[in-house]
Amino acid sequence: MMESFDLIVVGSGAAGAMAALRGADLGLSVLIVEKAHQFGGTSATSGGVMWVPGHGLDGDQGDSAAEALRYLRSVIGVSVDAERLAAYVDRAPEMLRFLKDSGVPVMAAAWPDYFPDAPGARADRSIICPTFDGRQLGDDRYPLMRAQYSRFTLFRRYAMDLSQTFALMMQQRGWRWTAAKMIARYWLDIGTRRLSARDRRFTQGAGLMGALYKQVFARGVELRLETALEGLTLAADGRVSGITVRRFGQVQQIAAHHGVVLAAGGFEWNQALRERFYPVPGLARHSSTPEEGNRGEALIAAEAIGASLAHTDQGWWIPTMTLPAPGAANFHEIHQAAFDVGRPWSVCVNRLGLRFVNEATGYDRFGQAMVADQVKTGANMPCWLIFDAKFRAKFSAGGLMPTVHTPDHRIPGHWWDHYVFRAGSIEELARKIGIAPQALSETVQVMNGYAQTGVDPEFGRGGNIYDRFFGDPGVTPNPNLGPIDTAPFYAVPIDNGDLGTKGGLRCDAQARVLDGGGRPIPHLYAAGNCAASPFGDCYPGAGATIGPALTFGFVAAEDIAARAHEQQRMTA
Repeated sequence: MMESFDLIVVGSGAAGAMAALRGADLGLSVLIVEKAHQFGGTSATSGGVMWVPGHGLDGDQGDSAAEALRYLRSVIGVSVDAERLAAYVDRAPEMLRFLKDSGVPVMAAAWPDYFPDAPGARADRSIICPTFDGRQLGDDRYPLMRAQYSRFTLFRRYAMDLSQTFALMMQQRGWRWTAAKMIARYWLDIGTRRLSARDRRFTQGAGLMGALYKQVFARGVELRLETALEGLTLAADGRVSGITVRRFGQVQQIAAHHGVVLAAGGFEWNQALRERFYPVPGLARHSSTPEEGNRGEALIAAEAIGASLAHTDQGWWIPTMTLPAPGAANFHEIHQAAFDVGRPWSVCVNRLGLRFVNEATGYDRFGQAMVADQVKTGANMPCWLIFDAKFRAKFSAGGLMPTVHTPDHRIPGHWWDHYVFRAGSIEELARKIGIAPQALSETVQVMNGYAQTGVDPEFGRGGNIYDRFFGDPGVTPNPNLGPIDTAPFYAVPIDNGDLGTKGGLRCDAQARVLDGGGRPIPHLYAAGNCAASPFGDCYPGAGATIGPALTFGFVAAEDIAARAHEQQRMTA
């Protein structure tokens, strides 16, 4: 007999986990299928932040649905589904209350919205989870949660929470003591070291997903790894009745009595889909999401039964850079450079030696500027991050750690003038990276003038609270501007990477997948990057990927459960 569940969830990231948790909480039998060998999805590798306007965690914060919508309408640049956008603003606080009541600890963070000068912007809408003890999942499951990237760890081993990350990143007072405590705590945990080399402290995205999955497993949800979606099955009446999966070469059909939620991520690792949808496709290998993870299988399966798409020309952009993977020949590692590009003593230029963006802006807007400049000049993607010895001493440049961690003599010889460029003068550096020396020299001289006055009249770098949040408060008069005047000078190429795709299956306010005529496909739902973002082309604030993923996973489960309970009532 065919195996069956009330609800099947495809994908084990934040959207899928929430759909499973809420569905099980409402009495449904739930199965999660995940094609990878580990669970947690891209969410487990992320910063784990949730953007939830009007959350009310610390009492009345003065935020409201009207203010959030005013902000969103002022920053979204394309047409979006107004009902779906309003549903997000209305339901996100409800989702967060459920998450908290379920046993997942949450707290508000002082994180400015990404358009801080827009009407309705605030600095308290981003929500984080504290560190989670991974062994609470059980010693069999603890190693199976997808691990954080090395960029979220100290020395590729020790887990860092957000406060530790910023303390070490900015070399704040006491940062060496912070690092020492992290290292000591890890090695004194002898019991865990006997089990695994992995740090038991799950931080950032892993902290969120660890706490979430503790509750998912407590409710008896079944999770199957190495189980890839092959297609959706339809009943004679046109409703989605289940899925076809492949596990170790064996194909199986599983029935879903009341619904299927597609939560399997976007399509950033599918180069053919990038070529189909993006005006400037970029390369899949520049993505900062798990390699070969999100290839759009759910989108393809839904499109095959008539689903429509929206906003597929948009990505959750972030600047990245590439370095060889330590200890592994012929492999490379992608490093995020989200905040590095806006630090003082640096400038970003295209291959004409010209600036094209406020380097300290939100990372998604930085990526959008790269795309626009590439369309305009053909001289971007990659662009170049140029910096001097002062920057090199204090800040990272993507995967290039500051000199306190990685002095120049420790950089492998074959990296120089291939991955990292160094010269005694700006003109010599320009020649090495193929930029006209006069053009780059003039740009640097202009930036040095801006550093003296503290004002960037071209792009306004350091002119708002978001820029300054990631600047260096010890640099005056502008924490994001400092003279690029101390040899040696350095350059690294910056690619337009991503945190996933913004576009996907077109859904309504109930998270139901819509066909080409705008009608819901019965029993089919989508959430997370598998679905088109409610924000269209916009990244409104930290956590704007995970916030909607959790919310519409929650909404989908509620709609499915309500329909299931009504059906049971009518047949009783």
